[in-house]
Order: sequence, then structure tokens, then C-alpha cells
Amino acid sequence: MPMPVNKRRAAFVLATWFGCGRFPAAPGSVGSIGALLAAWLPATACGIPPWVFAPAALLLLPAAVWAANEVEKSLGVSDPQIVVIDEVVGQWLALAPVAAADWRHWLWALILFRVFDIAKPFGIRRLEKIGGGRGVVADDVAAGVCAMIGLLAMRWFLL
Repeated sequence: MPMPVNKRRAAFVLATWFGCGRFPAAPGSVGSIGALLAAWLPATACGIPPWVFAPAALLLLPAAVWAANEVEKSLGVSDPQIVVIDEVVGQWLALAPVAAADWRHWLWALILFRVFDIAKPFGIRRLEKIGGGRGVVADDVAAGVCAMIGLLAMRWFLL
């Protein structure tokens, strides 16, 4: 039975992070920037500490898996490029050690997450083989955790 149009539309809106994934070049990076902006605004305007976005990422996780899975099924493509909700989850995890007022920390969280997401070291690539929405999101969760650890180390030693 096909998914109702409104549920399908919701899955696409969430999976593309409100259209970021439809950007013609580097949709993953655009999705990460979109995630960063979605965190930066409440952090700076309302004083929400960036560590709050790590639990927010975990709360978003089930919806991210669902949306990625539905878009995969709808398009008939494994891990379609337009799905960037996985970058949002990973990027928000990477923000946990950010000092709210230091733009360098925000930039390093973005850079480290993108490096780990693209390079997929430490066996992260194997997580993609889980398949479905879980596989789409799992490697980005691991990349986000690696970026979080990397930023913690940078703050300890450098920043």
C-alpha cells in the first residue's frame, strides 16, 4: 500500500532538511550548514547552550531513520544524495563541546564533522551496510561522535 501523500511529503521535507538536500552541489555539506544554522540561531538569540543539540540529535534520530527509509523506498535508491537529515543528526552531535560564543568552535565542529563524514575512518563506512534508513543515519552518527571527540581534544590542547 502506497504511503499517503501528506506523509510522503513530510518524509521528503524532513529527509532533505527543508530543501537543503535538493541543492545541486554538495548537498551533504549544505545539509550540515543548514543544521549548524538551525542550532546557531537559538544558541545565540536565546542563549541555548550548544551541548543541548546532542540530546536533540538523539531525539531526532527515530524521525531521521524513518524519513531516510521512506525516501529511499519512494525513490528506489539506496542512500539518495537528497537525504541530508543524517547530516543534521551528526552535525548536532558534533556541536556538544562547542563554546557558545566562540565562532571558531562552530566552524571546527562543521569542518571536523564533514571530514569524518566524507573520509569515514575507523570502520565508519561499514555502518552504511546496515541498509535502509538505519544505515543512512548510522555512519553520520559515528562521524558526529568522532567530530565531537576531535573538537574536545582541540579545545583541550589548542582552542
